[in-house]
Amino acid sequence: MYKCCIFDLDGTLVNTIDSLSRSVSLTMNHFGYGDVDVAHTKVFVGDGYKKLVERALIYSGDEALTHYDEALGVYREIFKENSLYRAEAYDGIPELLEFLKGRGIKIGILTNKPHDRAVECADAVFEKGYFDLIIGEGKGVVCKPDPSGAWMAAEHFQARPEECLYFGDTDTDMKTGLNAGMDTVAVTWGFRGREELESFHPKYVIDHPSEIKSVFE
Repeated sequence: MYKCCIFDLDGTLVNTIDSLSRSVSLTMNHFGYGDVDVAHTKVFVGDGYKKLVERALIYSGDEALTHYDEALGVYREIFKENSLYRAEAYDGIPELLEFLKGRGIKIGILTNKPHDRAVECADAVFEKGYFDLIIGEGKGVVCKPDPSGAWMAAEHFQARPEECLYFGDTDTDMKTGLNAGMDTVAVTWGFRGREELESFHPKYVIDHPSEIKSVFE
């Protein structure tokens, strides 16, 4: 049976779409471009802030990425101030995490969000030290969908990949779980739709956190 659950952060545990859309919009505004709406932000995220900025610039008209290097620095500064803007746990997530803890299941976060911002978000939305492990961008692992971060988490929990459940809401997450050899849980309340997630044939597809509890009962 499963020894640990590894969660993506944005779009899986915490709804951060307003903070991401606000931050990337303010970054584009800095260069005279318009806002990036929530719908496009949902498509642009998932592969780390560098890809987010790149995609937003192209969407805004800077196809040559003339402002790319400067925009990365601008985004980092703006995101520091806005990373928790309207961020909140999805319905049912706190109850699921307590359920898992009560059964001795280790819980960890693996995210392409910069590590410091990931810890800040987890501490603010849940509580400091609530998760047994947090791995964010910049902690010496290649960004998802490379499986190295997932394997690092499994090793930390002294679990084999097949003893881990990996939860995510994007194509990047589906690829991560599959690449790592972990049973993958697609969550439909995040940033991508059911059809896209199902195309990767994850082990489970759930519409609410409570639906996965039966696996542990």
